[in-house]
Amino acid sequence: MERTEKLVTENRKAFHDYFIDEVVEAGLVLTGTEVKSIRLGRVNLRDSYVRIENGEAYLFNCHIAPYDKGNRWNHEPYRNRKLLLHKPQIRELLAKTRETGYTLIPIRMYFDPHGRAKVQVAVARGKRAFDKRQTIHERDARRQIDRVLKARR
Repeated sequence: MERTEKLVTENRKAFHDYFIDEVVEAGLVLTGTEVKSIRLGRVNLRDSYVRIENGEAYLFNCHIAPYDKGNRWNHEPYRNRKLLLHKPQIRELLAKTRETGYTLIPIRMYFDPHGRAKVQVAVARGKRAFDKRQTIHERDARRQIDRVLKARR
């Protein structure tokens, strides 16, 4: 029996608002109720971002809903969560984000084949309004071409 990764959530807004340049996989430091809530898919990455402070990477503004069957030790939904990355990776990401226009955003959260929660962090550049319109035009043109090719077959 082969186990594959189980996608929990994807930040689709990130692909609309940013140009994705590089992607890095990172582990998460979580509490028990957070893991249970993530397994239920109750996560929102929409407005979250990654910041490097004191040589460590943290995930900010990621909403993980409180676990329904949790007790008084249930987690806080918007707490800052530490990302597990190697020091050279952190230094490399910090160097890239020091360039103007670059930021770190989470794009996917999933469980790896070993059952560990992972998040994909992207080095991204913000799109302007005309960039977003251009992307929409290109996608529509690609769809039109695919439609025509499908009709010919």
